[in-house]
Amino acid sequence: MKADLESLRHFLSLSPFMVDLGVEATAVAEGRVSTVLTLAPRHLQHTGQAHAGVSSTLADHTMGSAAQTLAPEGWWVVTAELKVSLLRPAKGRRLVCDAVVIKPGRMLMFTEAEVWAETGADHGEGPTRILVAKASATMAVTPARKD
Repeated sequence: MKADLESLRHFLSLSPFMVDLGVEATAVAEGRVSTVLTLAPRHLQHTGQAHAGVSSTLADHTMGSAAQTLAPEGWWVVTAELKVSLLRPAKGRRLVCDAVVIKPGRMLMFTEAEVWAETGADHGEGPTRILVAKASATMAVTPARKD
């Protein structure tokens, strides 16, 4: 995948689950991707915070997208191992995820991500960010299958 916003947005659109969640691409460079998710009631636990699966999914797919920017044409990146540390409740207006490839490779890529909860209004004051999760993943580089 080319490291441009149009290609990244198309890549995210290929995943029905990401589309259903409402994940949007905001920035991309080789080995780096940022995404956002505006929180809605369907993303929340009974406690009013984002479900851990939402934060984990956001981190996982954003890390995979960062790795995909470095994959050769005709190859897909899939998660081989995922670790997510939930640091505090993910409450706010939206979640922001920044992911980076920390070690690219031909068959495996090592990635990290941070998920931030944004709170506050946009009238005059900027949003406040609080770190709610850190993640790491090993991504496997596999040939794209045509079946």
